[in-house]
Amino acid sequence: MKSKDVLLETSRKVLEGAIKLGFDEVAVSISRRKEVMVKIANSEPSVVQRWSVLNVGLYLSKDKRIFVVSCQPAKVEDAELLVRDISALVQRATPSPFYAPLPGPQPIKPLSNLVDSSILKYMENPAEIAERMIEAAFRNKIDSVAGMIDLTYGERVLVTSKEVCLYEDATSLETYIRAFAGKGSGQWAFGSRRLNMLKLEEVAKIASNFALESKNPEPAKPGVYDVVLSPMVVGNLFNLVAMMSSAFSVLMGLSIFMRNKPGDKVASSNLTLIDDVRNPSLPGSTAFDDEGIPTFTKPIIEGGLLKTLLHNTKTAVKMKAKPTGNAGWIVPHAWNLRVELGEYSFEELISEVRKGLLITNNWYTRLQNYVEGLFSTIARDALFLIENGEITKPLTKLRIADRLPTLLNNIVALGKEPYDIKWWEVGVPTRTPYVLAKSIHTSKHVV
Repeated sequence: MKSKDVLLETSRKVLEGAIKLGFDEVAVSISRRKEVMVKIANSEPSVVQRWSVLNVGLYLSKDKRIFVVSCQPAKVEDAELLVRDISALVQRATPSPFYAPLPGPQPIKPLSNLVDSSILKYMENPAEIAERMIEAAFRNKIDSVAGMIDLTYGERVLVTSKEVCLYEDATSLETYIRAFAGKGSGQWAFGSRRLNMLKLEEVAKIASNFALESKNPEPAKPGVYDVVLSPMVVGNLFNLVAMMSSAFSVLMGLSIFMRNKPGDKVASSNLTLIDDVRNPSLPGSTAFDDEGIPTFTKPIIEGGLLKTLLHNTKTAVKMKAKPTGNAGWIVPHAWNLRVELGEYSFEELISEVRKGLLITNNWYTRLQNYVEGLFSTIARDALFLIENGEITKPLTKLRIADRLPTLLNNIVALGKEPYDIKWWEVGVPTRTPYVLAKSIHTSKHVV
């Protein structure tokens, strides 16, 4: 029996068992993922790890009481036992204020080209990819590199008591390289559904270039700067913006958009941010969401105006809107992000800055106030001072400390070259250029 048929049969068995136990509505989502990870340490492939994960997600409702659980059972009987345990708790729960019926089946237009045979091939022997990336990094005179390459093949099925029955499979690749030269370091990342060796070599080259150019950094002086943000940084910060565009975040009081409605100006007219869910090259792409609703590409922010909050059926009913194909049984979310390109080359963005910074990477991003969007994030790896349109020297020990609305409204220019970023600081795959924002506050980072 094919893997697809096994997953569908298993899902139906769990669903039928839940209906027999008295639940009104049931959705079962089962995903199987085969994964190979190569870790790079001390400039060579150090560890190759392989694993297979089976995850069962359950949505159960009875008298408008909702239960959502996820587990990784050793066998299907374990999931059935979990359903039985939950059935014993139904009367102890209270009806959900977010209850809305599960939707019925809708026409789904499948996405093509989600499975790349090259990824499947290299999952057998991924060391060659690591060696190519290491070789590309050492075309510069750096000291060492570290990093990770992750190759995945995944399948998922969704079966509901409303007669939804869906299947999808896809490959994905995620990688990052961090290069070191003297006291300098540089990092770059990439995520895709397809393996492109030239793109992987580009990741290594960018990281090693930044490391070499930042090898003798000086302490930075905090202040207000114009900042050129690399796609690594834009991806991280716009993941926060996308999270706040979830209708659930708005309803929970965890969003800068709480006081806004679609059509309000929330950013510079230069900015358009899109949930690019049907882009088959980005690793979050899918044809249907967790409720079985078809996905579609949509602007979150368009020309600086808030266009779309992301909804599942429950938040849509609560806010008198329509589902947007972004479920999450609890929290609707973006699948992929795309920032519309500008007209500037990288060199032209730098030339626009009189006193500013080029920030190539960041981490430890923290929100102090969700409604105001008050955040801080540490500049990691290569950081450069820009004076009179030229990069003059590498810096270190600085953090951005400002508000997300200020950043969004102060965007004055965008690059014309896109980069596809995905790593642990950019959980939602993001295609974005470099971005120039004016008058951003920074503070000193004390190690």
